[in-house]
Amino acid sequence: MPFDFDQIIDRRNTNSYKWDVKAGELPMWVADMDFGTAPAVVDAIEKRLRQGAFGYNTVPDSFRESIIRWWQRRHQFTMEKEWILYCTGVVPAISSIVRKMTEIGDDIVVLSPVYNIFYNSILNNGRKVLASELRYDAGSYAIDYADLEEKLSRETTSLFIFCNPHNPIGKVWDRPTLERIAELCIKHDVLVVSDEIHCDVTHIGHAYIPFASVSEEIADRTITCIAPTKAFNLAGLQTAAIVIPNLEIRKLVNRGINTDEVAEPNTFAIQVAEAAFDEGEEWLEELREYLEQNRQFLIGSLKELVPEIQVVEAEATYLAWIDCVAITEDTKQLCAHIRAKTGLYLSEGNIFGGNGSRFVRWNYACPRTLLEDGIKRFSEGVARYKEEDNKGKQS
Repeated sequence: MPFDFDQIIDRRNTNSYKWDVKAGELPMWVADMDFGTAPAVVDAIEKRLRQGAFGYNTVPDSFRESIIRWWQRRHQFTMEKEWILYCTGVVPAISSIVRKMTEIGDDIVVLSPVYNIFYNSILNNGRKVLASELRYDAGSYAIDYADLEEKLSRETTSLFIFCNPHNPIGKVWDRPTLERIAELCIKHDVLVVSDEIHCDVTHIGHAYIPFASVSEEIADRTITCIAPTKAFNLAGLQTAAIVIPNLEIRKLVNRGINTDEVAEPNTFAIQVAEAAFDEGEEWLEELREYLEQNRQFLIGSLKELVPEIQVVEAEATYLAWIDCVAITEDTKQLCAHIRAKTGLYLSEGNIFGGNGSRFVRWNYACPRTLLEDGIKRFSEGVARYKEEDNKGKQS
């Protein structure tokens, strides 16, 4: 069955976080796709609506079973039903875990640049960010293991928040890398939270490996956060899961998310997750093909129109990480200029930490016509930025 990913859905004036922008602006920043979601998900919502009563909800075994089937089939990872806890979202889960499993003042390690909300979850709860910066060379990132081990080994380090696949760089960590990280976390007795929300939007020909699948020993100290929300564009429906093999850790996390009131599903959360995992696979495969075409179109167009910049190699997500250092080392200024002059709204890389100040992040999960518009605006914006920059240097 073909699905229409070229359809333009007008999201203006709908209280959309992404599209609450000025008239004429084109937002391509936050990780929120502009496609209609899988018909199976829409059908599940409509069925729930027809029931006509929207009271309190429970988490049935069918929710856990749908996750188990999906991860076994798609990722060759076997879970047990008891491991799985419902949560309203991956970010609420991470913040709750930080509060419950660490102490105020603890150091929490991240690999930077990384999803900026990790910093919020750490700092807003009175903990400290301990960033191990990824090495960047010739358009590719790698882990500095000596630096990572030094930070994991500190007495004040209690938690490592890992991103697998990694946002914003789009890296799918291979097994040797996962094994090395696991070895270090075990050696230094550090608990791991692995955010794997982007795992189902790997690029064609690439597959992710669940961190907890590396060994039983690392699984015993890993808390995995998963959700259908990125792959099926369901963030507004607040549905996610926390997978914890270790019983004692699971009890503590369960107590934390219940204390924080993020363990109860809304009226649609269970139904949409089950529909996505049980009936959405064909839609997802076509989506991944469309995203691959968009990515190649974006790379080719930028290479032709703005040859100074470089799109970083990636294996996952629908977020292009673009090196603009040949134009500027301050992409905050560049993004502000492009938005002011053309209306194109991209994410400035400095918010992700590390060497992010030389990058912009571009969400290309949209109909092709919107992407074409965005590329045109970007090209025009960069040209005007360089022109004004040259004038400034000459004056």
